[in-house]
Amino acid sequence: MQAIPFPEEPERILLILPTWVGDVVMSTPFIRALFERFPQAEITLLMNRHLYSLLEGSPWVSHCEFWPPRNRTAAAKQQHRELLSRLRAKEFDLAVMLPNSLRSAWLAFRAGARRRVGFNRDGRGLLLTDRVAVPNRLNREYQPMPLCDYYAVLAAALGMDHPGDGLQLFLTEEDDTAVEQRLRAEGVKAEQPLVVLCPGANFGASKCWAPERFAAVADRLVTEYSAAVVISPGPGEEPLAEAIRDHMAQASVLLTEPCLSLGELKSLIADADLLLGNDTGPRHFGRAFDTPRVTVFGPTEQKWTDTSHGSETIVKVEVPCGPCHKKVCPLEEQVCMTRVTVDRVVEACRAELAAVL
Repeated sequence: MQAIPFPEEPERILLILPTWVGDVVMSTPFIRALFERFPQAEITLLMNRHLYSLLEGSPWVSHCEFWPPRNRTAAAKQQHRELLSRLRAKEFDLAVMLPNSLRSAWLAFRAGARRRVGFNRDGRGLLLTDRVAVPNRLNREYQPMPLCDYYAVLAAALGMDHPGDGLQLFLTEEDDTAVEQRLRAEGVKAEQPLVVLCPGANFGASKCWAPERFAAVADRLVTEYSAAVVISPGPGEEPLAEAIRDHMAQASVLLTEPCLSLGELKSLIADADLLLGNDTGPRHFGRAFDTPRVTVFGPTEQKWTDTSHGSETIVKVEVPCGPCHKKVCPLEEQVCMTRVTVDRVVEACRAELAAVL
C-alpha cells in the first residue's frame, strides 16, 4: 500500500499496544522498527500495567502510560479522566493502534491525536484519520495470517520496511538474581538440565493439555536426563500446576508462592534448556530467547503465531472440528487434545534436548 505522507515528521507519538501477553511479544519487531523510523520522536507506549515488566529492560519504556481498570467504579473512572488529561497535554502528532478494538481508537480520538492510524475494522473507521485496509479479510471472514505480517501492514502504511519476525525481549539484573536465588533455594543444581513447564493458558481451558500427561512427560525427562523440572504457572493457574506436581512420581519445583512476575518468567525461560507448554504467552518468551521449545497445540490455528524462529517442535493432531478457537470445547471429548499422546511429546522433547545437551 502507499505510505501515509507526513509533511512534517511527528515529534510526539502514541503507540497503543495489544492486551495479550503473546501479542505484545509478537509486536516487538514493530515496536523496534517504529523507534528506528522516528528516532527523534518521543514515543509513549500505552499498555495494561501488568505488561510493563514484559518490556522492562528494553530501550522502549522511557515514556509509558497504563490503562485504568475496566470497571465502572468511581476510582476507575477517575483514573480514566486523569489518563485522558495526561494524553491531551502531550499533544500527540500521531497515534498508532496495534489492537483492533474500538476502545483504542476512541481513546486516541478523545486524546486529540492529530493523525490516528489503525486497521479499518470493528466499526471504528470514523475515529481514524488514516484508515488501513485489513489485509486478511475475505468475504467478511478473517483468514489466518502471522501476526508479525499483520502488524507489518501498519508498518508499511507508516513508510517502514517489513519489521521482520525477530521477537525481542530484554532481561534485568534484578529479575535474573531473583530467579537464580529462588531456584537454588529449591535445590536446583546448576549442572542439571532445566526444563520449564508453563501448562496454563489465559485464553481458556480448551488450550490446556491434561495435567496428568504433562506429569508423565516430566517424569520421563527426570528419569532420562536427571532434569530439574520447574512448573511455573501464571496467577489463577495454580490448581493446574499443583495437579501436575501431584501426578508426578519424581520430584519437581512448583513456583506458586508467589507466582513469578512476567519479568522473572523471562529470566527463567531465557535460562532453560527446554520450555514445554501449550500455545500461550510464555511460548513467545522462548522464541525471543531462542530457548528450545515443545508446544502442544489444540483448538487454535498455528498460522496466527508463525515466525521463522527455530528450535520449536509443534505437537498437534488434525481433527475435522478444528481449529475452532473455542475457549471451552463443546464436545464430549476434546479430540484435538486427547489424541496428543505422551509418547509423541516425549519424543519431541528428546529431539529438542539433543541439540543442546
